[in-house]
Amino acid sequence: MARYIGPKSKIARKFKEPIFGPDKALEKKNYPPGMHGLSKKRSKQSEYSVQLREKQKAKYTYGILERQFAKIYAMAQTAHGVTGEVLLQLIESRLDNVVYRMGIAPTRSGARQLVGHGHITVNGNVVNIASYVLKPGDAVGVRERSKTLEVISKNVLSSSNQFPWMDFDKTSMVGKFISIPERVQIPENIKEQLIVELYSK
Repeated sequence: MARYIGPKSKIARKFKEPIFGPDKALEKKNYPPGMHGLSKKRSKQSEYSVQLREKQKAKYTYGILERQFAKIYAMAQTAHGVTGEVLLQLIESRLDNVVYRMGIAPTRSGARQLVGHGHITVNGNVVNIASYVLKPGDAVGVRERSKTLEVISKNVLSSSNQFPWMDFDKTSMVGKFISIPERVQIPENIKEQLIVELYSK
């Protein structure tokens, strides 16, 4: 499965946001990377550059590569509702993202790894496809023989993730994807309308 494995702090500094989680490098150097640092004069960005940057930020945040992102956007275009909002809702409904949101894994990349290795079930059946899109009412849990894995149990106990569109029982390690989240409930700082404008060109 293709994924981004490059320097994460560099990307976070590029967008000036901790898109991969808490980042000490970003806290120390909250400006774009480069040999000139803060002294470099940056020209005004074009409209296209701003839109492209927003799409890149969304892709890095959710760990989705170009071809898959374009596929999700195409699905959002044909669905009912505001395209940009539907785009984020589809991404939030992916299994890897839900596993991360429920606190089973500390990061989205960690969640993808757990899914890919067959540690996660959907409605009682093992699903190893990270891009699997959940429907309201689906039950997501940790496979019975995987519940004793330290990487899972430790994170479940320490996690304080709580989102209104899902529920998770730390004791049974089973949660429920209650509903598709509203845009105002999604905490990510992404201007989805800029992404729609980019694809509309």
